[in-house]
Amino acid sequence: MKSERNRTITINNEEINELNKYINKIDDINNTFNFINKVINGNTIEIIKYIPDNFADLIIIDPPYNLSKNYNGYNFHSMKRNEYIDYVNQWLPIVCRKLKDNGTLYICCDWKCTSEIYECLSKELTIINRITWQREKGRGSKNNWKNGMEDIWMAVKNPKNYTFNVNSVKIRRKVVAPYKINGEAKDWEKTIDGNFRDTYPSNFWDDISIPFWSMPENTEHPTQKPEKLIAKLILASSNENDIVFDPFLGSGTTCVTAKKLNRKYCGIELNEKYCQYSIKRLLDANENKIIQGYNDGIFWERNTLVQQKKMKK
Repeated sequence: MKSERNRTITINNEEINELNKYINKIDDINNTFNFINKVINGNTIEIIKYIPDNFADLIIIDPPYNLSKNYNGYNFHSMKRNEYIDYVNQWLPIVCRKLKDNGTLYICCDWKCTSEIYECLSKELTIINRITWQREKGRGSKNNWKNGMEDIWMAVKNPKNYTFNVNSVKIRRKVVAPYKINGEAKDWEKTIDGNFRDTYPSNFWDDISIPFWSMPENTEHPTQKPEKLIAKLILASSNENDIVFDPFLGSGTTCVTAKKLNRKYCGIELNEKYCQYSIKRLLDANENKIIQGYNDGIFWERNTLVQQKKMKK
């Protein structure tokens, strides 16, 4: 029996038929098909050719890393370096063509395949930065360092013309040594719970946990990205009503977060069950706009929920 505190999303047999009504298949796509706000179940390599070029303002890609992993019955096997590069080159150049001229693309990877991703991506777009995400959780190892980091490469078509809303992704941090001018606070706010400053973001992210069982966004997907992480990418690199596209949607985090932040979305996912999770989360987002760790237009550090609630009051 599931613990009362376990908020992991589940799907029962009675829900499946209703959720499937919202999922599109390749047979639904024709010359008049509207890709906006759609979840499409199928192989990205087959479906991507139907999506118009210059379609998306922002593309977020979380592809299979070069690891052996079971995705609900679909087994992805690790490959030799050149084989993985060949795999990425099957879809990445086509995906890049779907990006608008002033658009931005982010692609996730781990230490093992980051050089391959860089090599493939740099041939298609101009790389702007590499974000390093420190995951709080992860398996330990007795004979190696624990793998607690992932990379997110940022690239654009035009390095002189792309969206970056820095004021939308500031982080509220506690001030340890507050600085004053003439006795007045400089760039920080004094509260009964401490002193806080809204700081500019860096490319090292240590304020985001991977989804786990007590979080209402959690699913059984083995490599699910947090809504907070995706929210940073969306808020920084798109505007309201822009189109956000994810060619490896997984359990729906990109589309769900885009909807919560008033963006349009489109996602492709191979596994039908993960599409069902996406739809269930999207339907819930009609009413529930909460993104854990993002409150009142600001991102917060970990373990600050009490302070967030107090300052909101």
